[in-house]
Amino acid sequence: MIEWMRTNLVTVKPTRNLSLKATRHLRKSEKKYLFSEDISLMRTAEGRWYEGLIYEMLLEVVKECDLIKGIIRKGADAPYVRQKITQNQNGMFYSNYGDIKVRGNGQDLAEVDLMFVDRQNTVGFGEIVTSPSDLKEFEAEIIFKKRLIGYLFGQPIVPFVLISSVDISRNSVVQRLMKEPDSVLIITASCEQIKRALNPREIRYRPRKPIAHPKLLHLEDVHTKRPFDYRALHDERKQRMLDLMGNGVPSDALTDPDEVPPIVKKVVFGALYPPSIRLLCSRTEITIKGESLTYESIMKDFSKVIVAVNLPELKPILYFRSRKKKEYFKMVPSKSGGFKYESRRTPHMAGFFLWLESTKPSLGAQMTRTLLKYFIAGNGTTENKTKQKSRRSPRRGRNKTSSPKTSPEMPSGGQ
Repeated sequence: MIEWMRTNLVTVKPTRNLSLKATRHLRKSEKKYLFSEDISLMRTAEGRWYEGLIYEMLLEVVKECDLIKGIIRKGADAPYVRQKITQNQNGMFYSNYGDIKVRGNGQDLAEVDLMFVDRQNTVGFGEIVTSPSDLKEFEAEIIFKKRLIGYLFGQPIVPFVLISSVDISRNSVVQRLMKEPDSVLIITASCEQIKRALNPREIRYRPRKPIAHPKLLHLEDVHTKRPFDYRALHDERKQRMLDLMGNGVPSDALTDPDEVPPIVKKVVFGALYPPSIRLLCSRTEITIKGESLTYESIMKDFSKVIVAVNLPELKPILYFRSRKKKEYFKMVPSKSGGFKYESRRTPHMAGFFLWLESTKPSLGAQMTRTLLKYFIAGNGTTENKTKQKSRRSPRRGRNKTSSPKTSPEMPSGGQ
């Protein structure tokens, strides 16, 4: 299937008719922004339009192909849903805008641009890019999606196609991805070149409606092979880490391969009791816009402090529940040591926000000391800063020390 796509998808040219047809997947605002002078808004809308164009090109080419059983509906062809996100949602779902999502415990774990099935019911996916930037994080994202889809459908190999409007064939990240089994790269003409065929006036009122196609499948037509309870997998991973830390293993051993599927990206250890919050403040510095928080200010302004760790890089994250608004302040390790404010988590991130809301205080002083030792200890403490200062060369007159080493960093994945 994947080799057939490599050979045949490039035979379909992005004609004016297909380019115009792809605009049916855009929302009203995106149609407006497709030709906006605001580069940021235009690039976002352009990316959505190009994604729709590749989808239309794929539908065009698979009509007479016996190797491909079907393409999963998306965009305008997906059923309209307006469902309330709950923590018991696990598996494949459509977003309100027709995007294909994988959810675990209600939170979005991954989104795929394309999904297809061959005649042996092997599930593959495609990613569509319009820029060569941020490909380092993209590599980790694709590896995770392969693991996740492979787990859900019981596949040791997950077919993958990468489609780009820019030539990224020489990029080292792309070359590594293409060395994986059943992976292909397809490069088309640039978005700018294809978009010249369109006129802003003619796309404004094009309806967003589904089409009939013999190879279109609904998500419900694709059945996962394994039961999927993300919360249970998370709790199993958390308990495994707690047991290992209780036995005093080195930090590196916390992420050694074991029988728990490696699809949990973040472990939420729990919320701190007040004495544990005081202990946290004594061991590390926490700042918001340059101002340090004290135990007293935390207790005044926040109702809950949650400790989490991103996997597999073991990057610690703190979430502070505001007393004034329904939101969490996300605190991440700072380069100079300690933790700093990064962003807010609101009910808009429904699944993950519900998870944070359901997390109750459970971390006493002893468990907090263990977590500090493995993930936070020395991250901005007074003692650590004194040691750093004493190591500085008196001749240079500038700080050349690096950040205290708590653990390797990884992207937070938006959570």
